[in-house]
Amino acid sequence: MPRSRCPLPALPILRWLPRYSLAWLPLDLLAGLAVGLTTVPQALAYAELAGLPLQYGLYSSFMGCFVYCFLGTAKDVTLGPTAIMSLLVSSYASHEPVHAVLLAFLSGCIQLAMGLLHLGFLLDFISFPVIKGFTSAASITISFNQIKNILGLQGIPRQFFLQVYETLRRIGETRAGDAVLGLSCLAALAGLRAVRSQVPRAGPAESLAVRISHLIVWISGTARNALVVLFAGLVAYSFQVLGSQPFRLTGSIPQGLPPFRPPRFSLAAPNGTVPFQSMVQDMGVGLAVVPLMGLLETIAIAKAFGVANVLGSFVSSYPITGSFGRTAVNAQSGVCTPAGGLVTGALVLLSLAYLTSLFYYIPKAALAAVIISAVVPMFDAGIFRTLWRVKKLDLVPLCVTFLLCFWEVQYGIVAGVLVSGILLLYSIARPPIKVSEGAVLLVQPGSSLHFPAVEHLRDCVCSRALAAASPPRSVVLDCCHVSSIDYTAVLGLAELLQELRRHGLSLAFCGLKDSVLQVLLSADLEGFQHFPSWEEAGGAELGGSRAEPFSSTADSSGLIQ
Repeated sequence: MPRSRCPLPALPILRWLPRYSLAWLPLDLLAGLAVGLTTVPQALAYAELAGLPLQYGLYSSFMGCFVYCFLGTAKDVTLGPTAIMSLLVSSYASHEPVHAVLLAFLSGCIQLAMGLLHLGFLLDFISFPVIKGFTSAASITISFNQIKNILGLQGIPRQFFLQVYETLRRIGETRAGDAVLGLSCLAALAGLRAVRSQVPRAGPAESLAVRISHLIVWISGTARNALVVLFAGLVAYSFQVLGSQPFRLTGSIPQGLPPFRPPRFSLAAPNGTVPFQSMVQDMGVGLAVVPLMGLLETIAIAKAFGVANVLGSFVSSYPITGSFGRTAVNAQSGVCTPAGGLVTGALVLLSLAYLTSLFYYIPKAALAAVIISAVVPMFDAGIFRTLWRVKKLDLVPLCVTFLLCFWEVQYGIVAGVLVSGILLLYSIARPPIKVSEGAVLLVQPGSSLHFPAVEHLRDCVCSRALAAASPPRSVVLDCCHVSSIDYTAVLGLAELLQELRRHGLSLAFCGLKDSVLQVLLSADLEGFQHFPSWEEAGGAELGGSRAEPFSSTADSSGLIQ
């Protein structure tokens, strides 16, 4: 008798904690530290991108680490603020921390509902070209958004086209100190990334000096964001001591941990109170876009994301999601379990408790370089060439999404999904139909029959069977590729049967799958005939005459789109 499988524990942490090995501890500590050194400078930079005070980036960076340790199923994934999510928060939270925190709470509730109700299939309607169009446009938008900080410009609007115009118009106002520092930081980040990717791992047979040098290179490349920000801060502090400051600095950041309290469902305003309904209306379509984009490619752990956003809103977090960059750092650091997130979260808390006074001297140009370095790889120029080679029609939703996202993010995503949906519906409404000529027409639909395709099938059959240039012929409908059929399609087939009968012709079905045959038999169609295969149908008495063999498909078959 086969042994029954034990059910997996409901709480994911119980799947790995009881068998945790002390040999994993150093690797989890190292991975958590490496991710933490990446997280802290990115958190400050992403809060700037989201249009929020910088402390909110740190507030958003620790709760996801702790929640995912308990609810996460993939050891490599790390949760926290990302460039894409920060861009969306900038668009939908009106640069108000209260709106951003409420958006995190509502997004978490929606993600939890999607996970509990198994609504992940909704994400299947966001096609790969739409995702690539959005991320490529976001890469350009975010990068250009930071050019003002690289150049030391102030008062630049956030709307992309106005931003481009104002930046170019005022480029003569560039602050030399910020520009030199920002470009130097970009070069340093690119160099450290390249060196880290080029240097191979040191083998156990290598000498101690070689292994140490490889370790230094690996640490420098992995913690490059922290190193560059630290170096830029030291340079700025040195100038401050000398009595001059050529850089625009981050400024004061409140010290201490955020209070644990529920998000506010109303907002005090000079002329009264903004109620919850008005705040939700201000967020608009963001209530759909933010949770969906947060779950993209990670719907399997929707409940963990939802809980992280709901609990994060109690510590003033804005919406978070999985970070591909920090997840890659986690994996490359050799993390063994989700426990590495505890180290990352603890490092963020320590930064909030003790290091915020040091963040005062971080130049904004350095944070801008961190953001640009993180988002530039998101731009995929090769996808345009790939789709041109593979399927040119997929370039339509890609280009629509890409171009409209520069206007408004929601317009680009919605338009891309709509265009993809129209292309999908067109393929359903106009399935390929193969017609083989002979004394009897063999008609073979290339996919299932649903109501948008009925008229197309009827026109195809009637135009061939009743063509004036040839004698009328009976029809065999080969349904070997038809796996489903709806009632409207059944009614259309009934009308086709009647029309052919008025001309003294027959319509026979062959190759019917059991589910389709059951539907057609239940409809009780008058004159319905079906055969297991088209050879039997072709040899039967159709319309009072015995059919001749079909002509060669290779010579005389037609494909109607």
